[in-house]
Amino acid sequence: MTRVAIIGAGSMAREHIRAFSALPGVSVTGLYSRTRAKAEVLATEFGIGSVCDNIPSLKSKSAADLVVVAVPEISANAVAKAAFLEDWAVLLEKPAGYDLADALDIADAASQRQKPVFVGFNRRFYSSTMSVLADLDSRNELRYAHIQDQQSFAEARRYNHPEPVVQKFMYANSIHVIDMMRALCRGNVVEVKQIMPWRGEETEVVLSHVAFDSGDSALYEGLWKGPGPWTCSVSTPSRRWMLQPLERAAFQNANERKQTPVEPDAADVDYKAGFLRQAEAVLGAARGEKTRAVGIAESLQTMQLINRIFGV
Repeated sequence: MTRVAIIGAGSMAREHIRAFSALPGVSVTGLYSRTRAKAEVLATEFGIGSVCDNIPSLKSKSAADLVVVAVPEISANAVAKAAFLEDWAVLLEKPAGYDLADALDIADAASQRQKPVFVGFNRRFYSSTMSVLADLDSRNELRYAHIQDQQSFAEARRYNHPEPVVQKFMYANSIHVIDMMRALCRGNVVEVKQIMPWRGEETEVVLSHVAFDSGDSALYEGLWKGPGPWTCSVSTPSRRWMLQPLERAAFQNANERKQTPVEPDAADVDYKAGFLRQAEAVLGAARGEKTRAVGIAESLQTMQLINRIFGV
């Protein structure tokens, strides 16, 4: 039996509990939140045996092999470091840091421990993303990705995000689509050209070209004033894939006009998209298996890419 503990009692914690609980041979055995009343409600809903008052107690009572940290961005640094002191693998909900400096500090603390630290990039585990990657990996063709992002200071404030998070909202929210460039394009980033640079609250559009050492490339387009869906496309000479919304994929072959949809699988319908496969991958990687689970070092590369695109 693999035991999992959860830190946090919000909506993301709930989705992680649902995903891990659905896996054979896995049990969620402990829960800790600074708001104990919320933790008790969640524990009752899912039959979690231990509701704890601190992280050391969570480790001892749950006997967990893995802990999931799903707390607000401002709290993540201190909570992650406290979790690192215990002998378990750790899955941090993204972003692992509310800006690059915070991410570097968390990554440095993670590097001092023996057990692995993962970060939850669930969009890499969408059935749509995995269909695209399986197809791309079957053909040795250069890839060009186009990422369309939409953000808003006003919307971020409307959802009561703390002002430090609002000011660096590209790390808290644009990360969802910016990481898709690294997921779809091969190799390391070698150049970022700011075409329409970030200008703080005056920004309407951010546009940057990203080049990879594999020869793949990507264009990032962020709309900060005006509507627009999150959209991703990746083109090769023989096929173009579109993800809009990101949970659904469709392809268009060369010399054809029609788009052929690929329906999401049941795991992305019955659970929060990507969470079930991500949970499987994280547990496999924690056992030493080679999976697509995203480690803290790879997460930091995405945070560094955000910094190069926005310059903040």
